[in-house]
Amino acid sequence: MKQKIDYHASADLLEEINKWCDWLRCERRYSLHTLDAYARDLAAFLHFVAENRKKDASLKDLERLNVRDFRAYIASRAARNLDKTTLARNISTVKNFFKWLARNEIVKNSAIGVISAPRLPKSLPKALDIDDTFKVIDEALQSEKKTWQGLRDKAVLTLLYGCGLRISEALSLNFNDINAHNDFLLIKGKGNKERIVPLLPVICENINAYLAECPYRIKNDEPLFLGARGERLSPRIIQRQLEKIRVSLGLPDTLTPHALRHSFATHLLAEGTDLRSIQELLGHASLTTTQRYTDVQIEKLKKEYHQAHPLELENNS
Repeated sequence: MKQKIDYHASADLLEEINKWCDWLRCERRYSLHTLDAYARDLAAFLHFVAENRKKDASLKDLERLNVRDFRAYIASRAARNLDKTTLARNISTVKNFFKWLARNEIVKNSAIGVISAPRLPKSLPKALDIDDTFKVIDEALQSEKKTWQGLRDKAVLTLLYGCGLRISEALSLNFNDINAHNDFLLIKGKGNKERIVPLLPVICENINAYLAECPYRIKNDEPLFLGARGERLSPRIIQRQLEKIRVSLGLPDTLTPHALRHSFATHLLAEGTDLRSIQELLGHASLTTTQRYTDVQIEKLKKEYHQAHPLELENNS
């Protein structure tokens, strides 16, 4: 069980924090996991302010903070040897809160604008080879003791790779989300944005094979993928299955449900699908996000070039 969040905040500040959290949940549609991370980031910042003020932080305290105060906070977080990604999120959370306060004319503090997050290393999406992808999907059937659960996991993994879905999108599907002709899916992605994704026949076959063996009779408005007790399947079940498969096949620890989404995009790009189409299929708001997959192709090309070019071979001989 997660520890209760203590903001070390006065009543007036706590009231605004609750409003900010409601805004993140209702207007920005952040997931509960993201909301929890943001709330804990803000709590850590306010704890720092309270320790320096020797009392709970108030709105007045936030208004009086200067550049040196913000830099001292960042230094205190960096001293904990946090990775750059976590530190960047800590700073982003604090800036988000101050921006919300300013927009609602509650607190205005220009000093926060001077603070910048650390530059993050450019990370490339981790995709599987095509052969390894097929092995992972086939192995799902063998890693469960009960046949229907193995068929379910195989159907889920086929859906992730065949449609490029996020695990949350796949497991939020209901029975009636698959249309009568089994040729497309209507997906609600981040921010409740809808997109249409084509369904390959093999995906439908795997889903139907699971449904035929599933001991529960699923109705139209009920979850498509069920757990052992008939409840909506948890992402953690699929994550654990992939951990077992990864060990069984000797694959790297980058094998996650999201790696199958990355593989979907990488393999389509390698076959000549244009970036705009991949953007639509993935549901990316920005083409810049999708363009990361061209970097994957460039890195692969460079590796193959160095391994195959006669000059490189001669130099290493």
